[in-house]
Amino acid sequence: MTARFYYPGAMLPGQIITLPINTGHHATRVLRLKQGDKVILFNGEGGEFSGSIHHLAKSANTVILSQFHAIERESPLSINLTQAVCSNEKMDWIIQKSVELGVSCIQPVTANRSVVRLSEERANKRLLHWHQVIIAACEQCGRNRIPKLHPLLTLSDWFNQQFESKLNSIENQSIYKLMLSPIANKRLSKFLLPSMDTPLLLLVGPEGGFTIEEEKAAHMMGFESICLGQRTLRTETAALAAIATMQTLWGDY
Repeated sequence: MTARFYYPGAMLPGQIITLPINTGHHATRVLRLKQGDKVILFNGEGGEFSGSIHHLAKSANTVILSQFHAIERESPLSINLTQAVCSNEKMDWIIQKSVELGVSCIQPVTANRSVVRLSEERANKRLLHWHQVIIAACEQCGRNRIPKLHPLLTLSDWFNQQFESKLNSIENQSIYKLMLSPIANKRLSKFLLPSMDTPLLLLVGPEGGFTIEEEKAAHMMGFESICLGQRTLRTETAALAAIATMQTLWGDY
């Protein structure tokens, strides 16, 4: 398989570009690429460039671009995941796999029962790390557009943001708002998506689940509670199972 790399800049056929330091290190030290080896680069704006390793050096590794390919591998669904923050490994897993499954954007939130509590400084560091997880997932799965990662918010602040958005946007009324709950009775298979253009907003709680007050607040915001069978899933399983089910019912599976 041809190695794929994200390059955060404009590109043109015939151009020689210098890979970012971390990308160049991964190409040469991990993948062991040599001069002349084929590569694919994308910048997140759609499509990708084929090219080859042009020059290898300790100071800089360059790629010469040959051709642009207008290839898109995005899901036909617009799935927006709002995930309560959990432990580092679990959160990384959720973000990585949800990107592979086709989510459009990710909103991390802190709920009342969240085990992980991040200071502003730590939250900013985690956001930078999560962004790199998203990029690596896109490189692996073939996506040419980078899902948006929103800043960390408390669940109550996010609800307020959603309420203000609803007041200022008619389009918000057509969003499918779904919240995973182990005590819900309605299942995803019972929903009929009005159209492929209908955005899907999926809300997933922390390890201990949402409190009754949080679920009530979500219902007031227009969320419907859904379950995933009769078994209680861990938070790192629930989000991915729900996204995969959405892709099966309405998407490109």
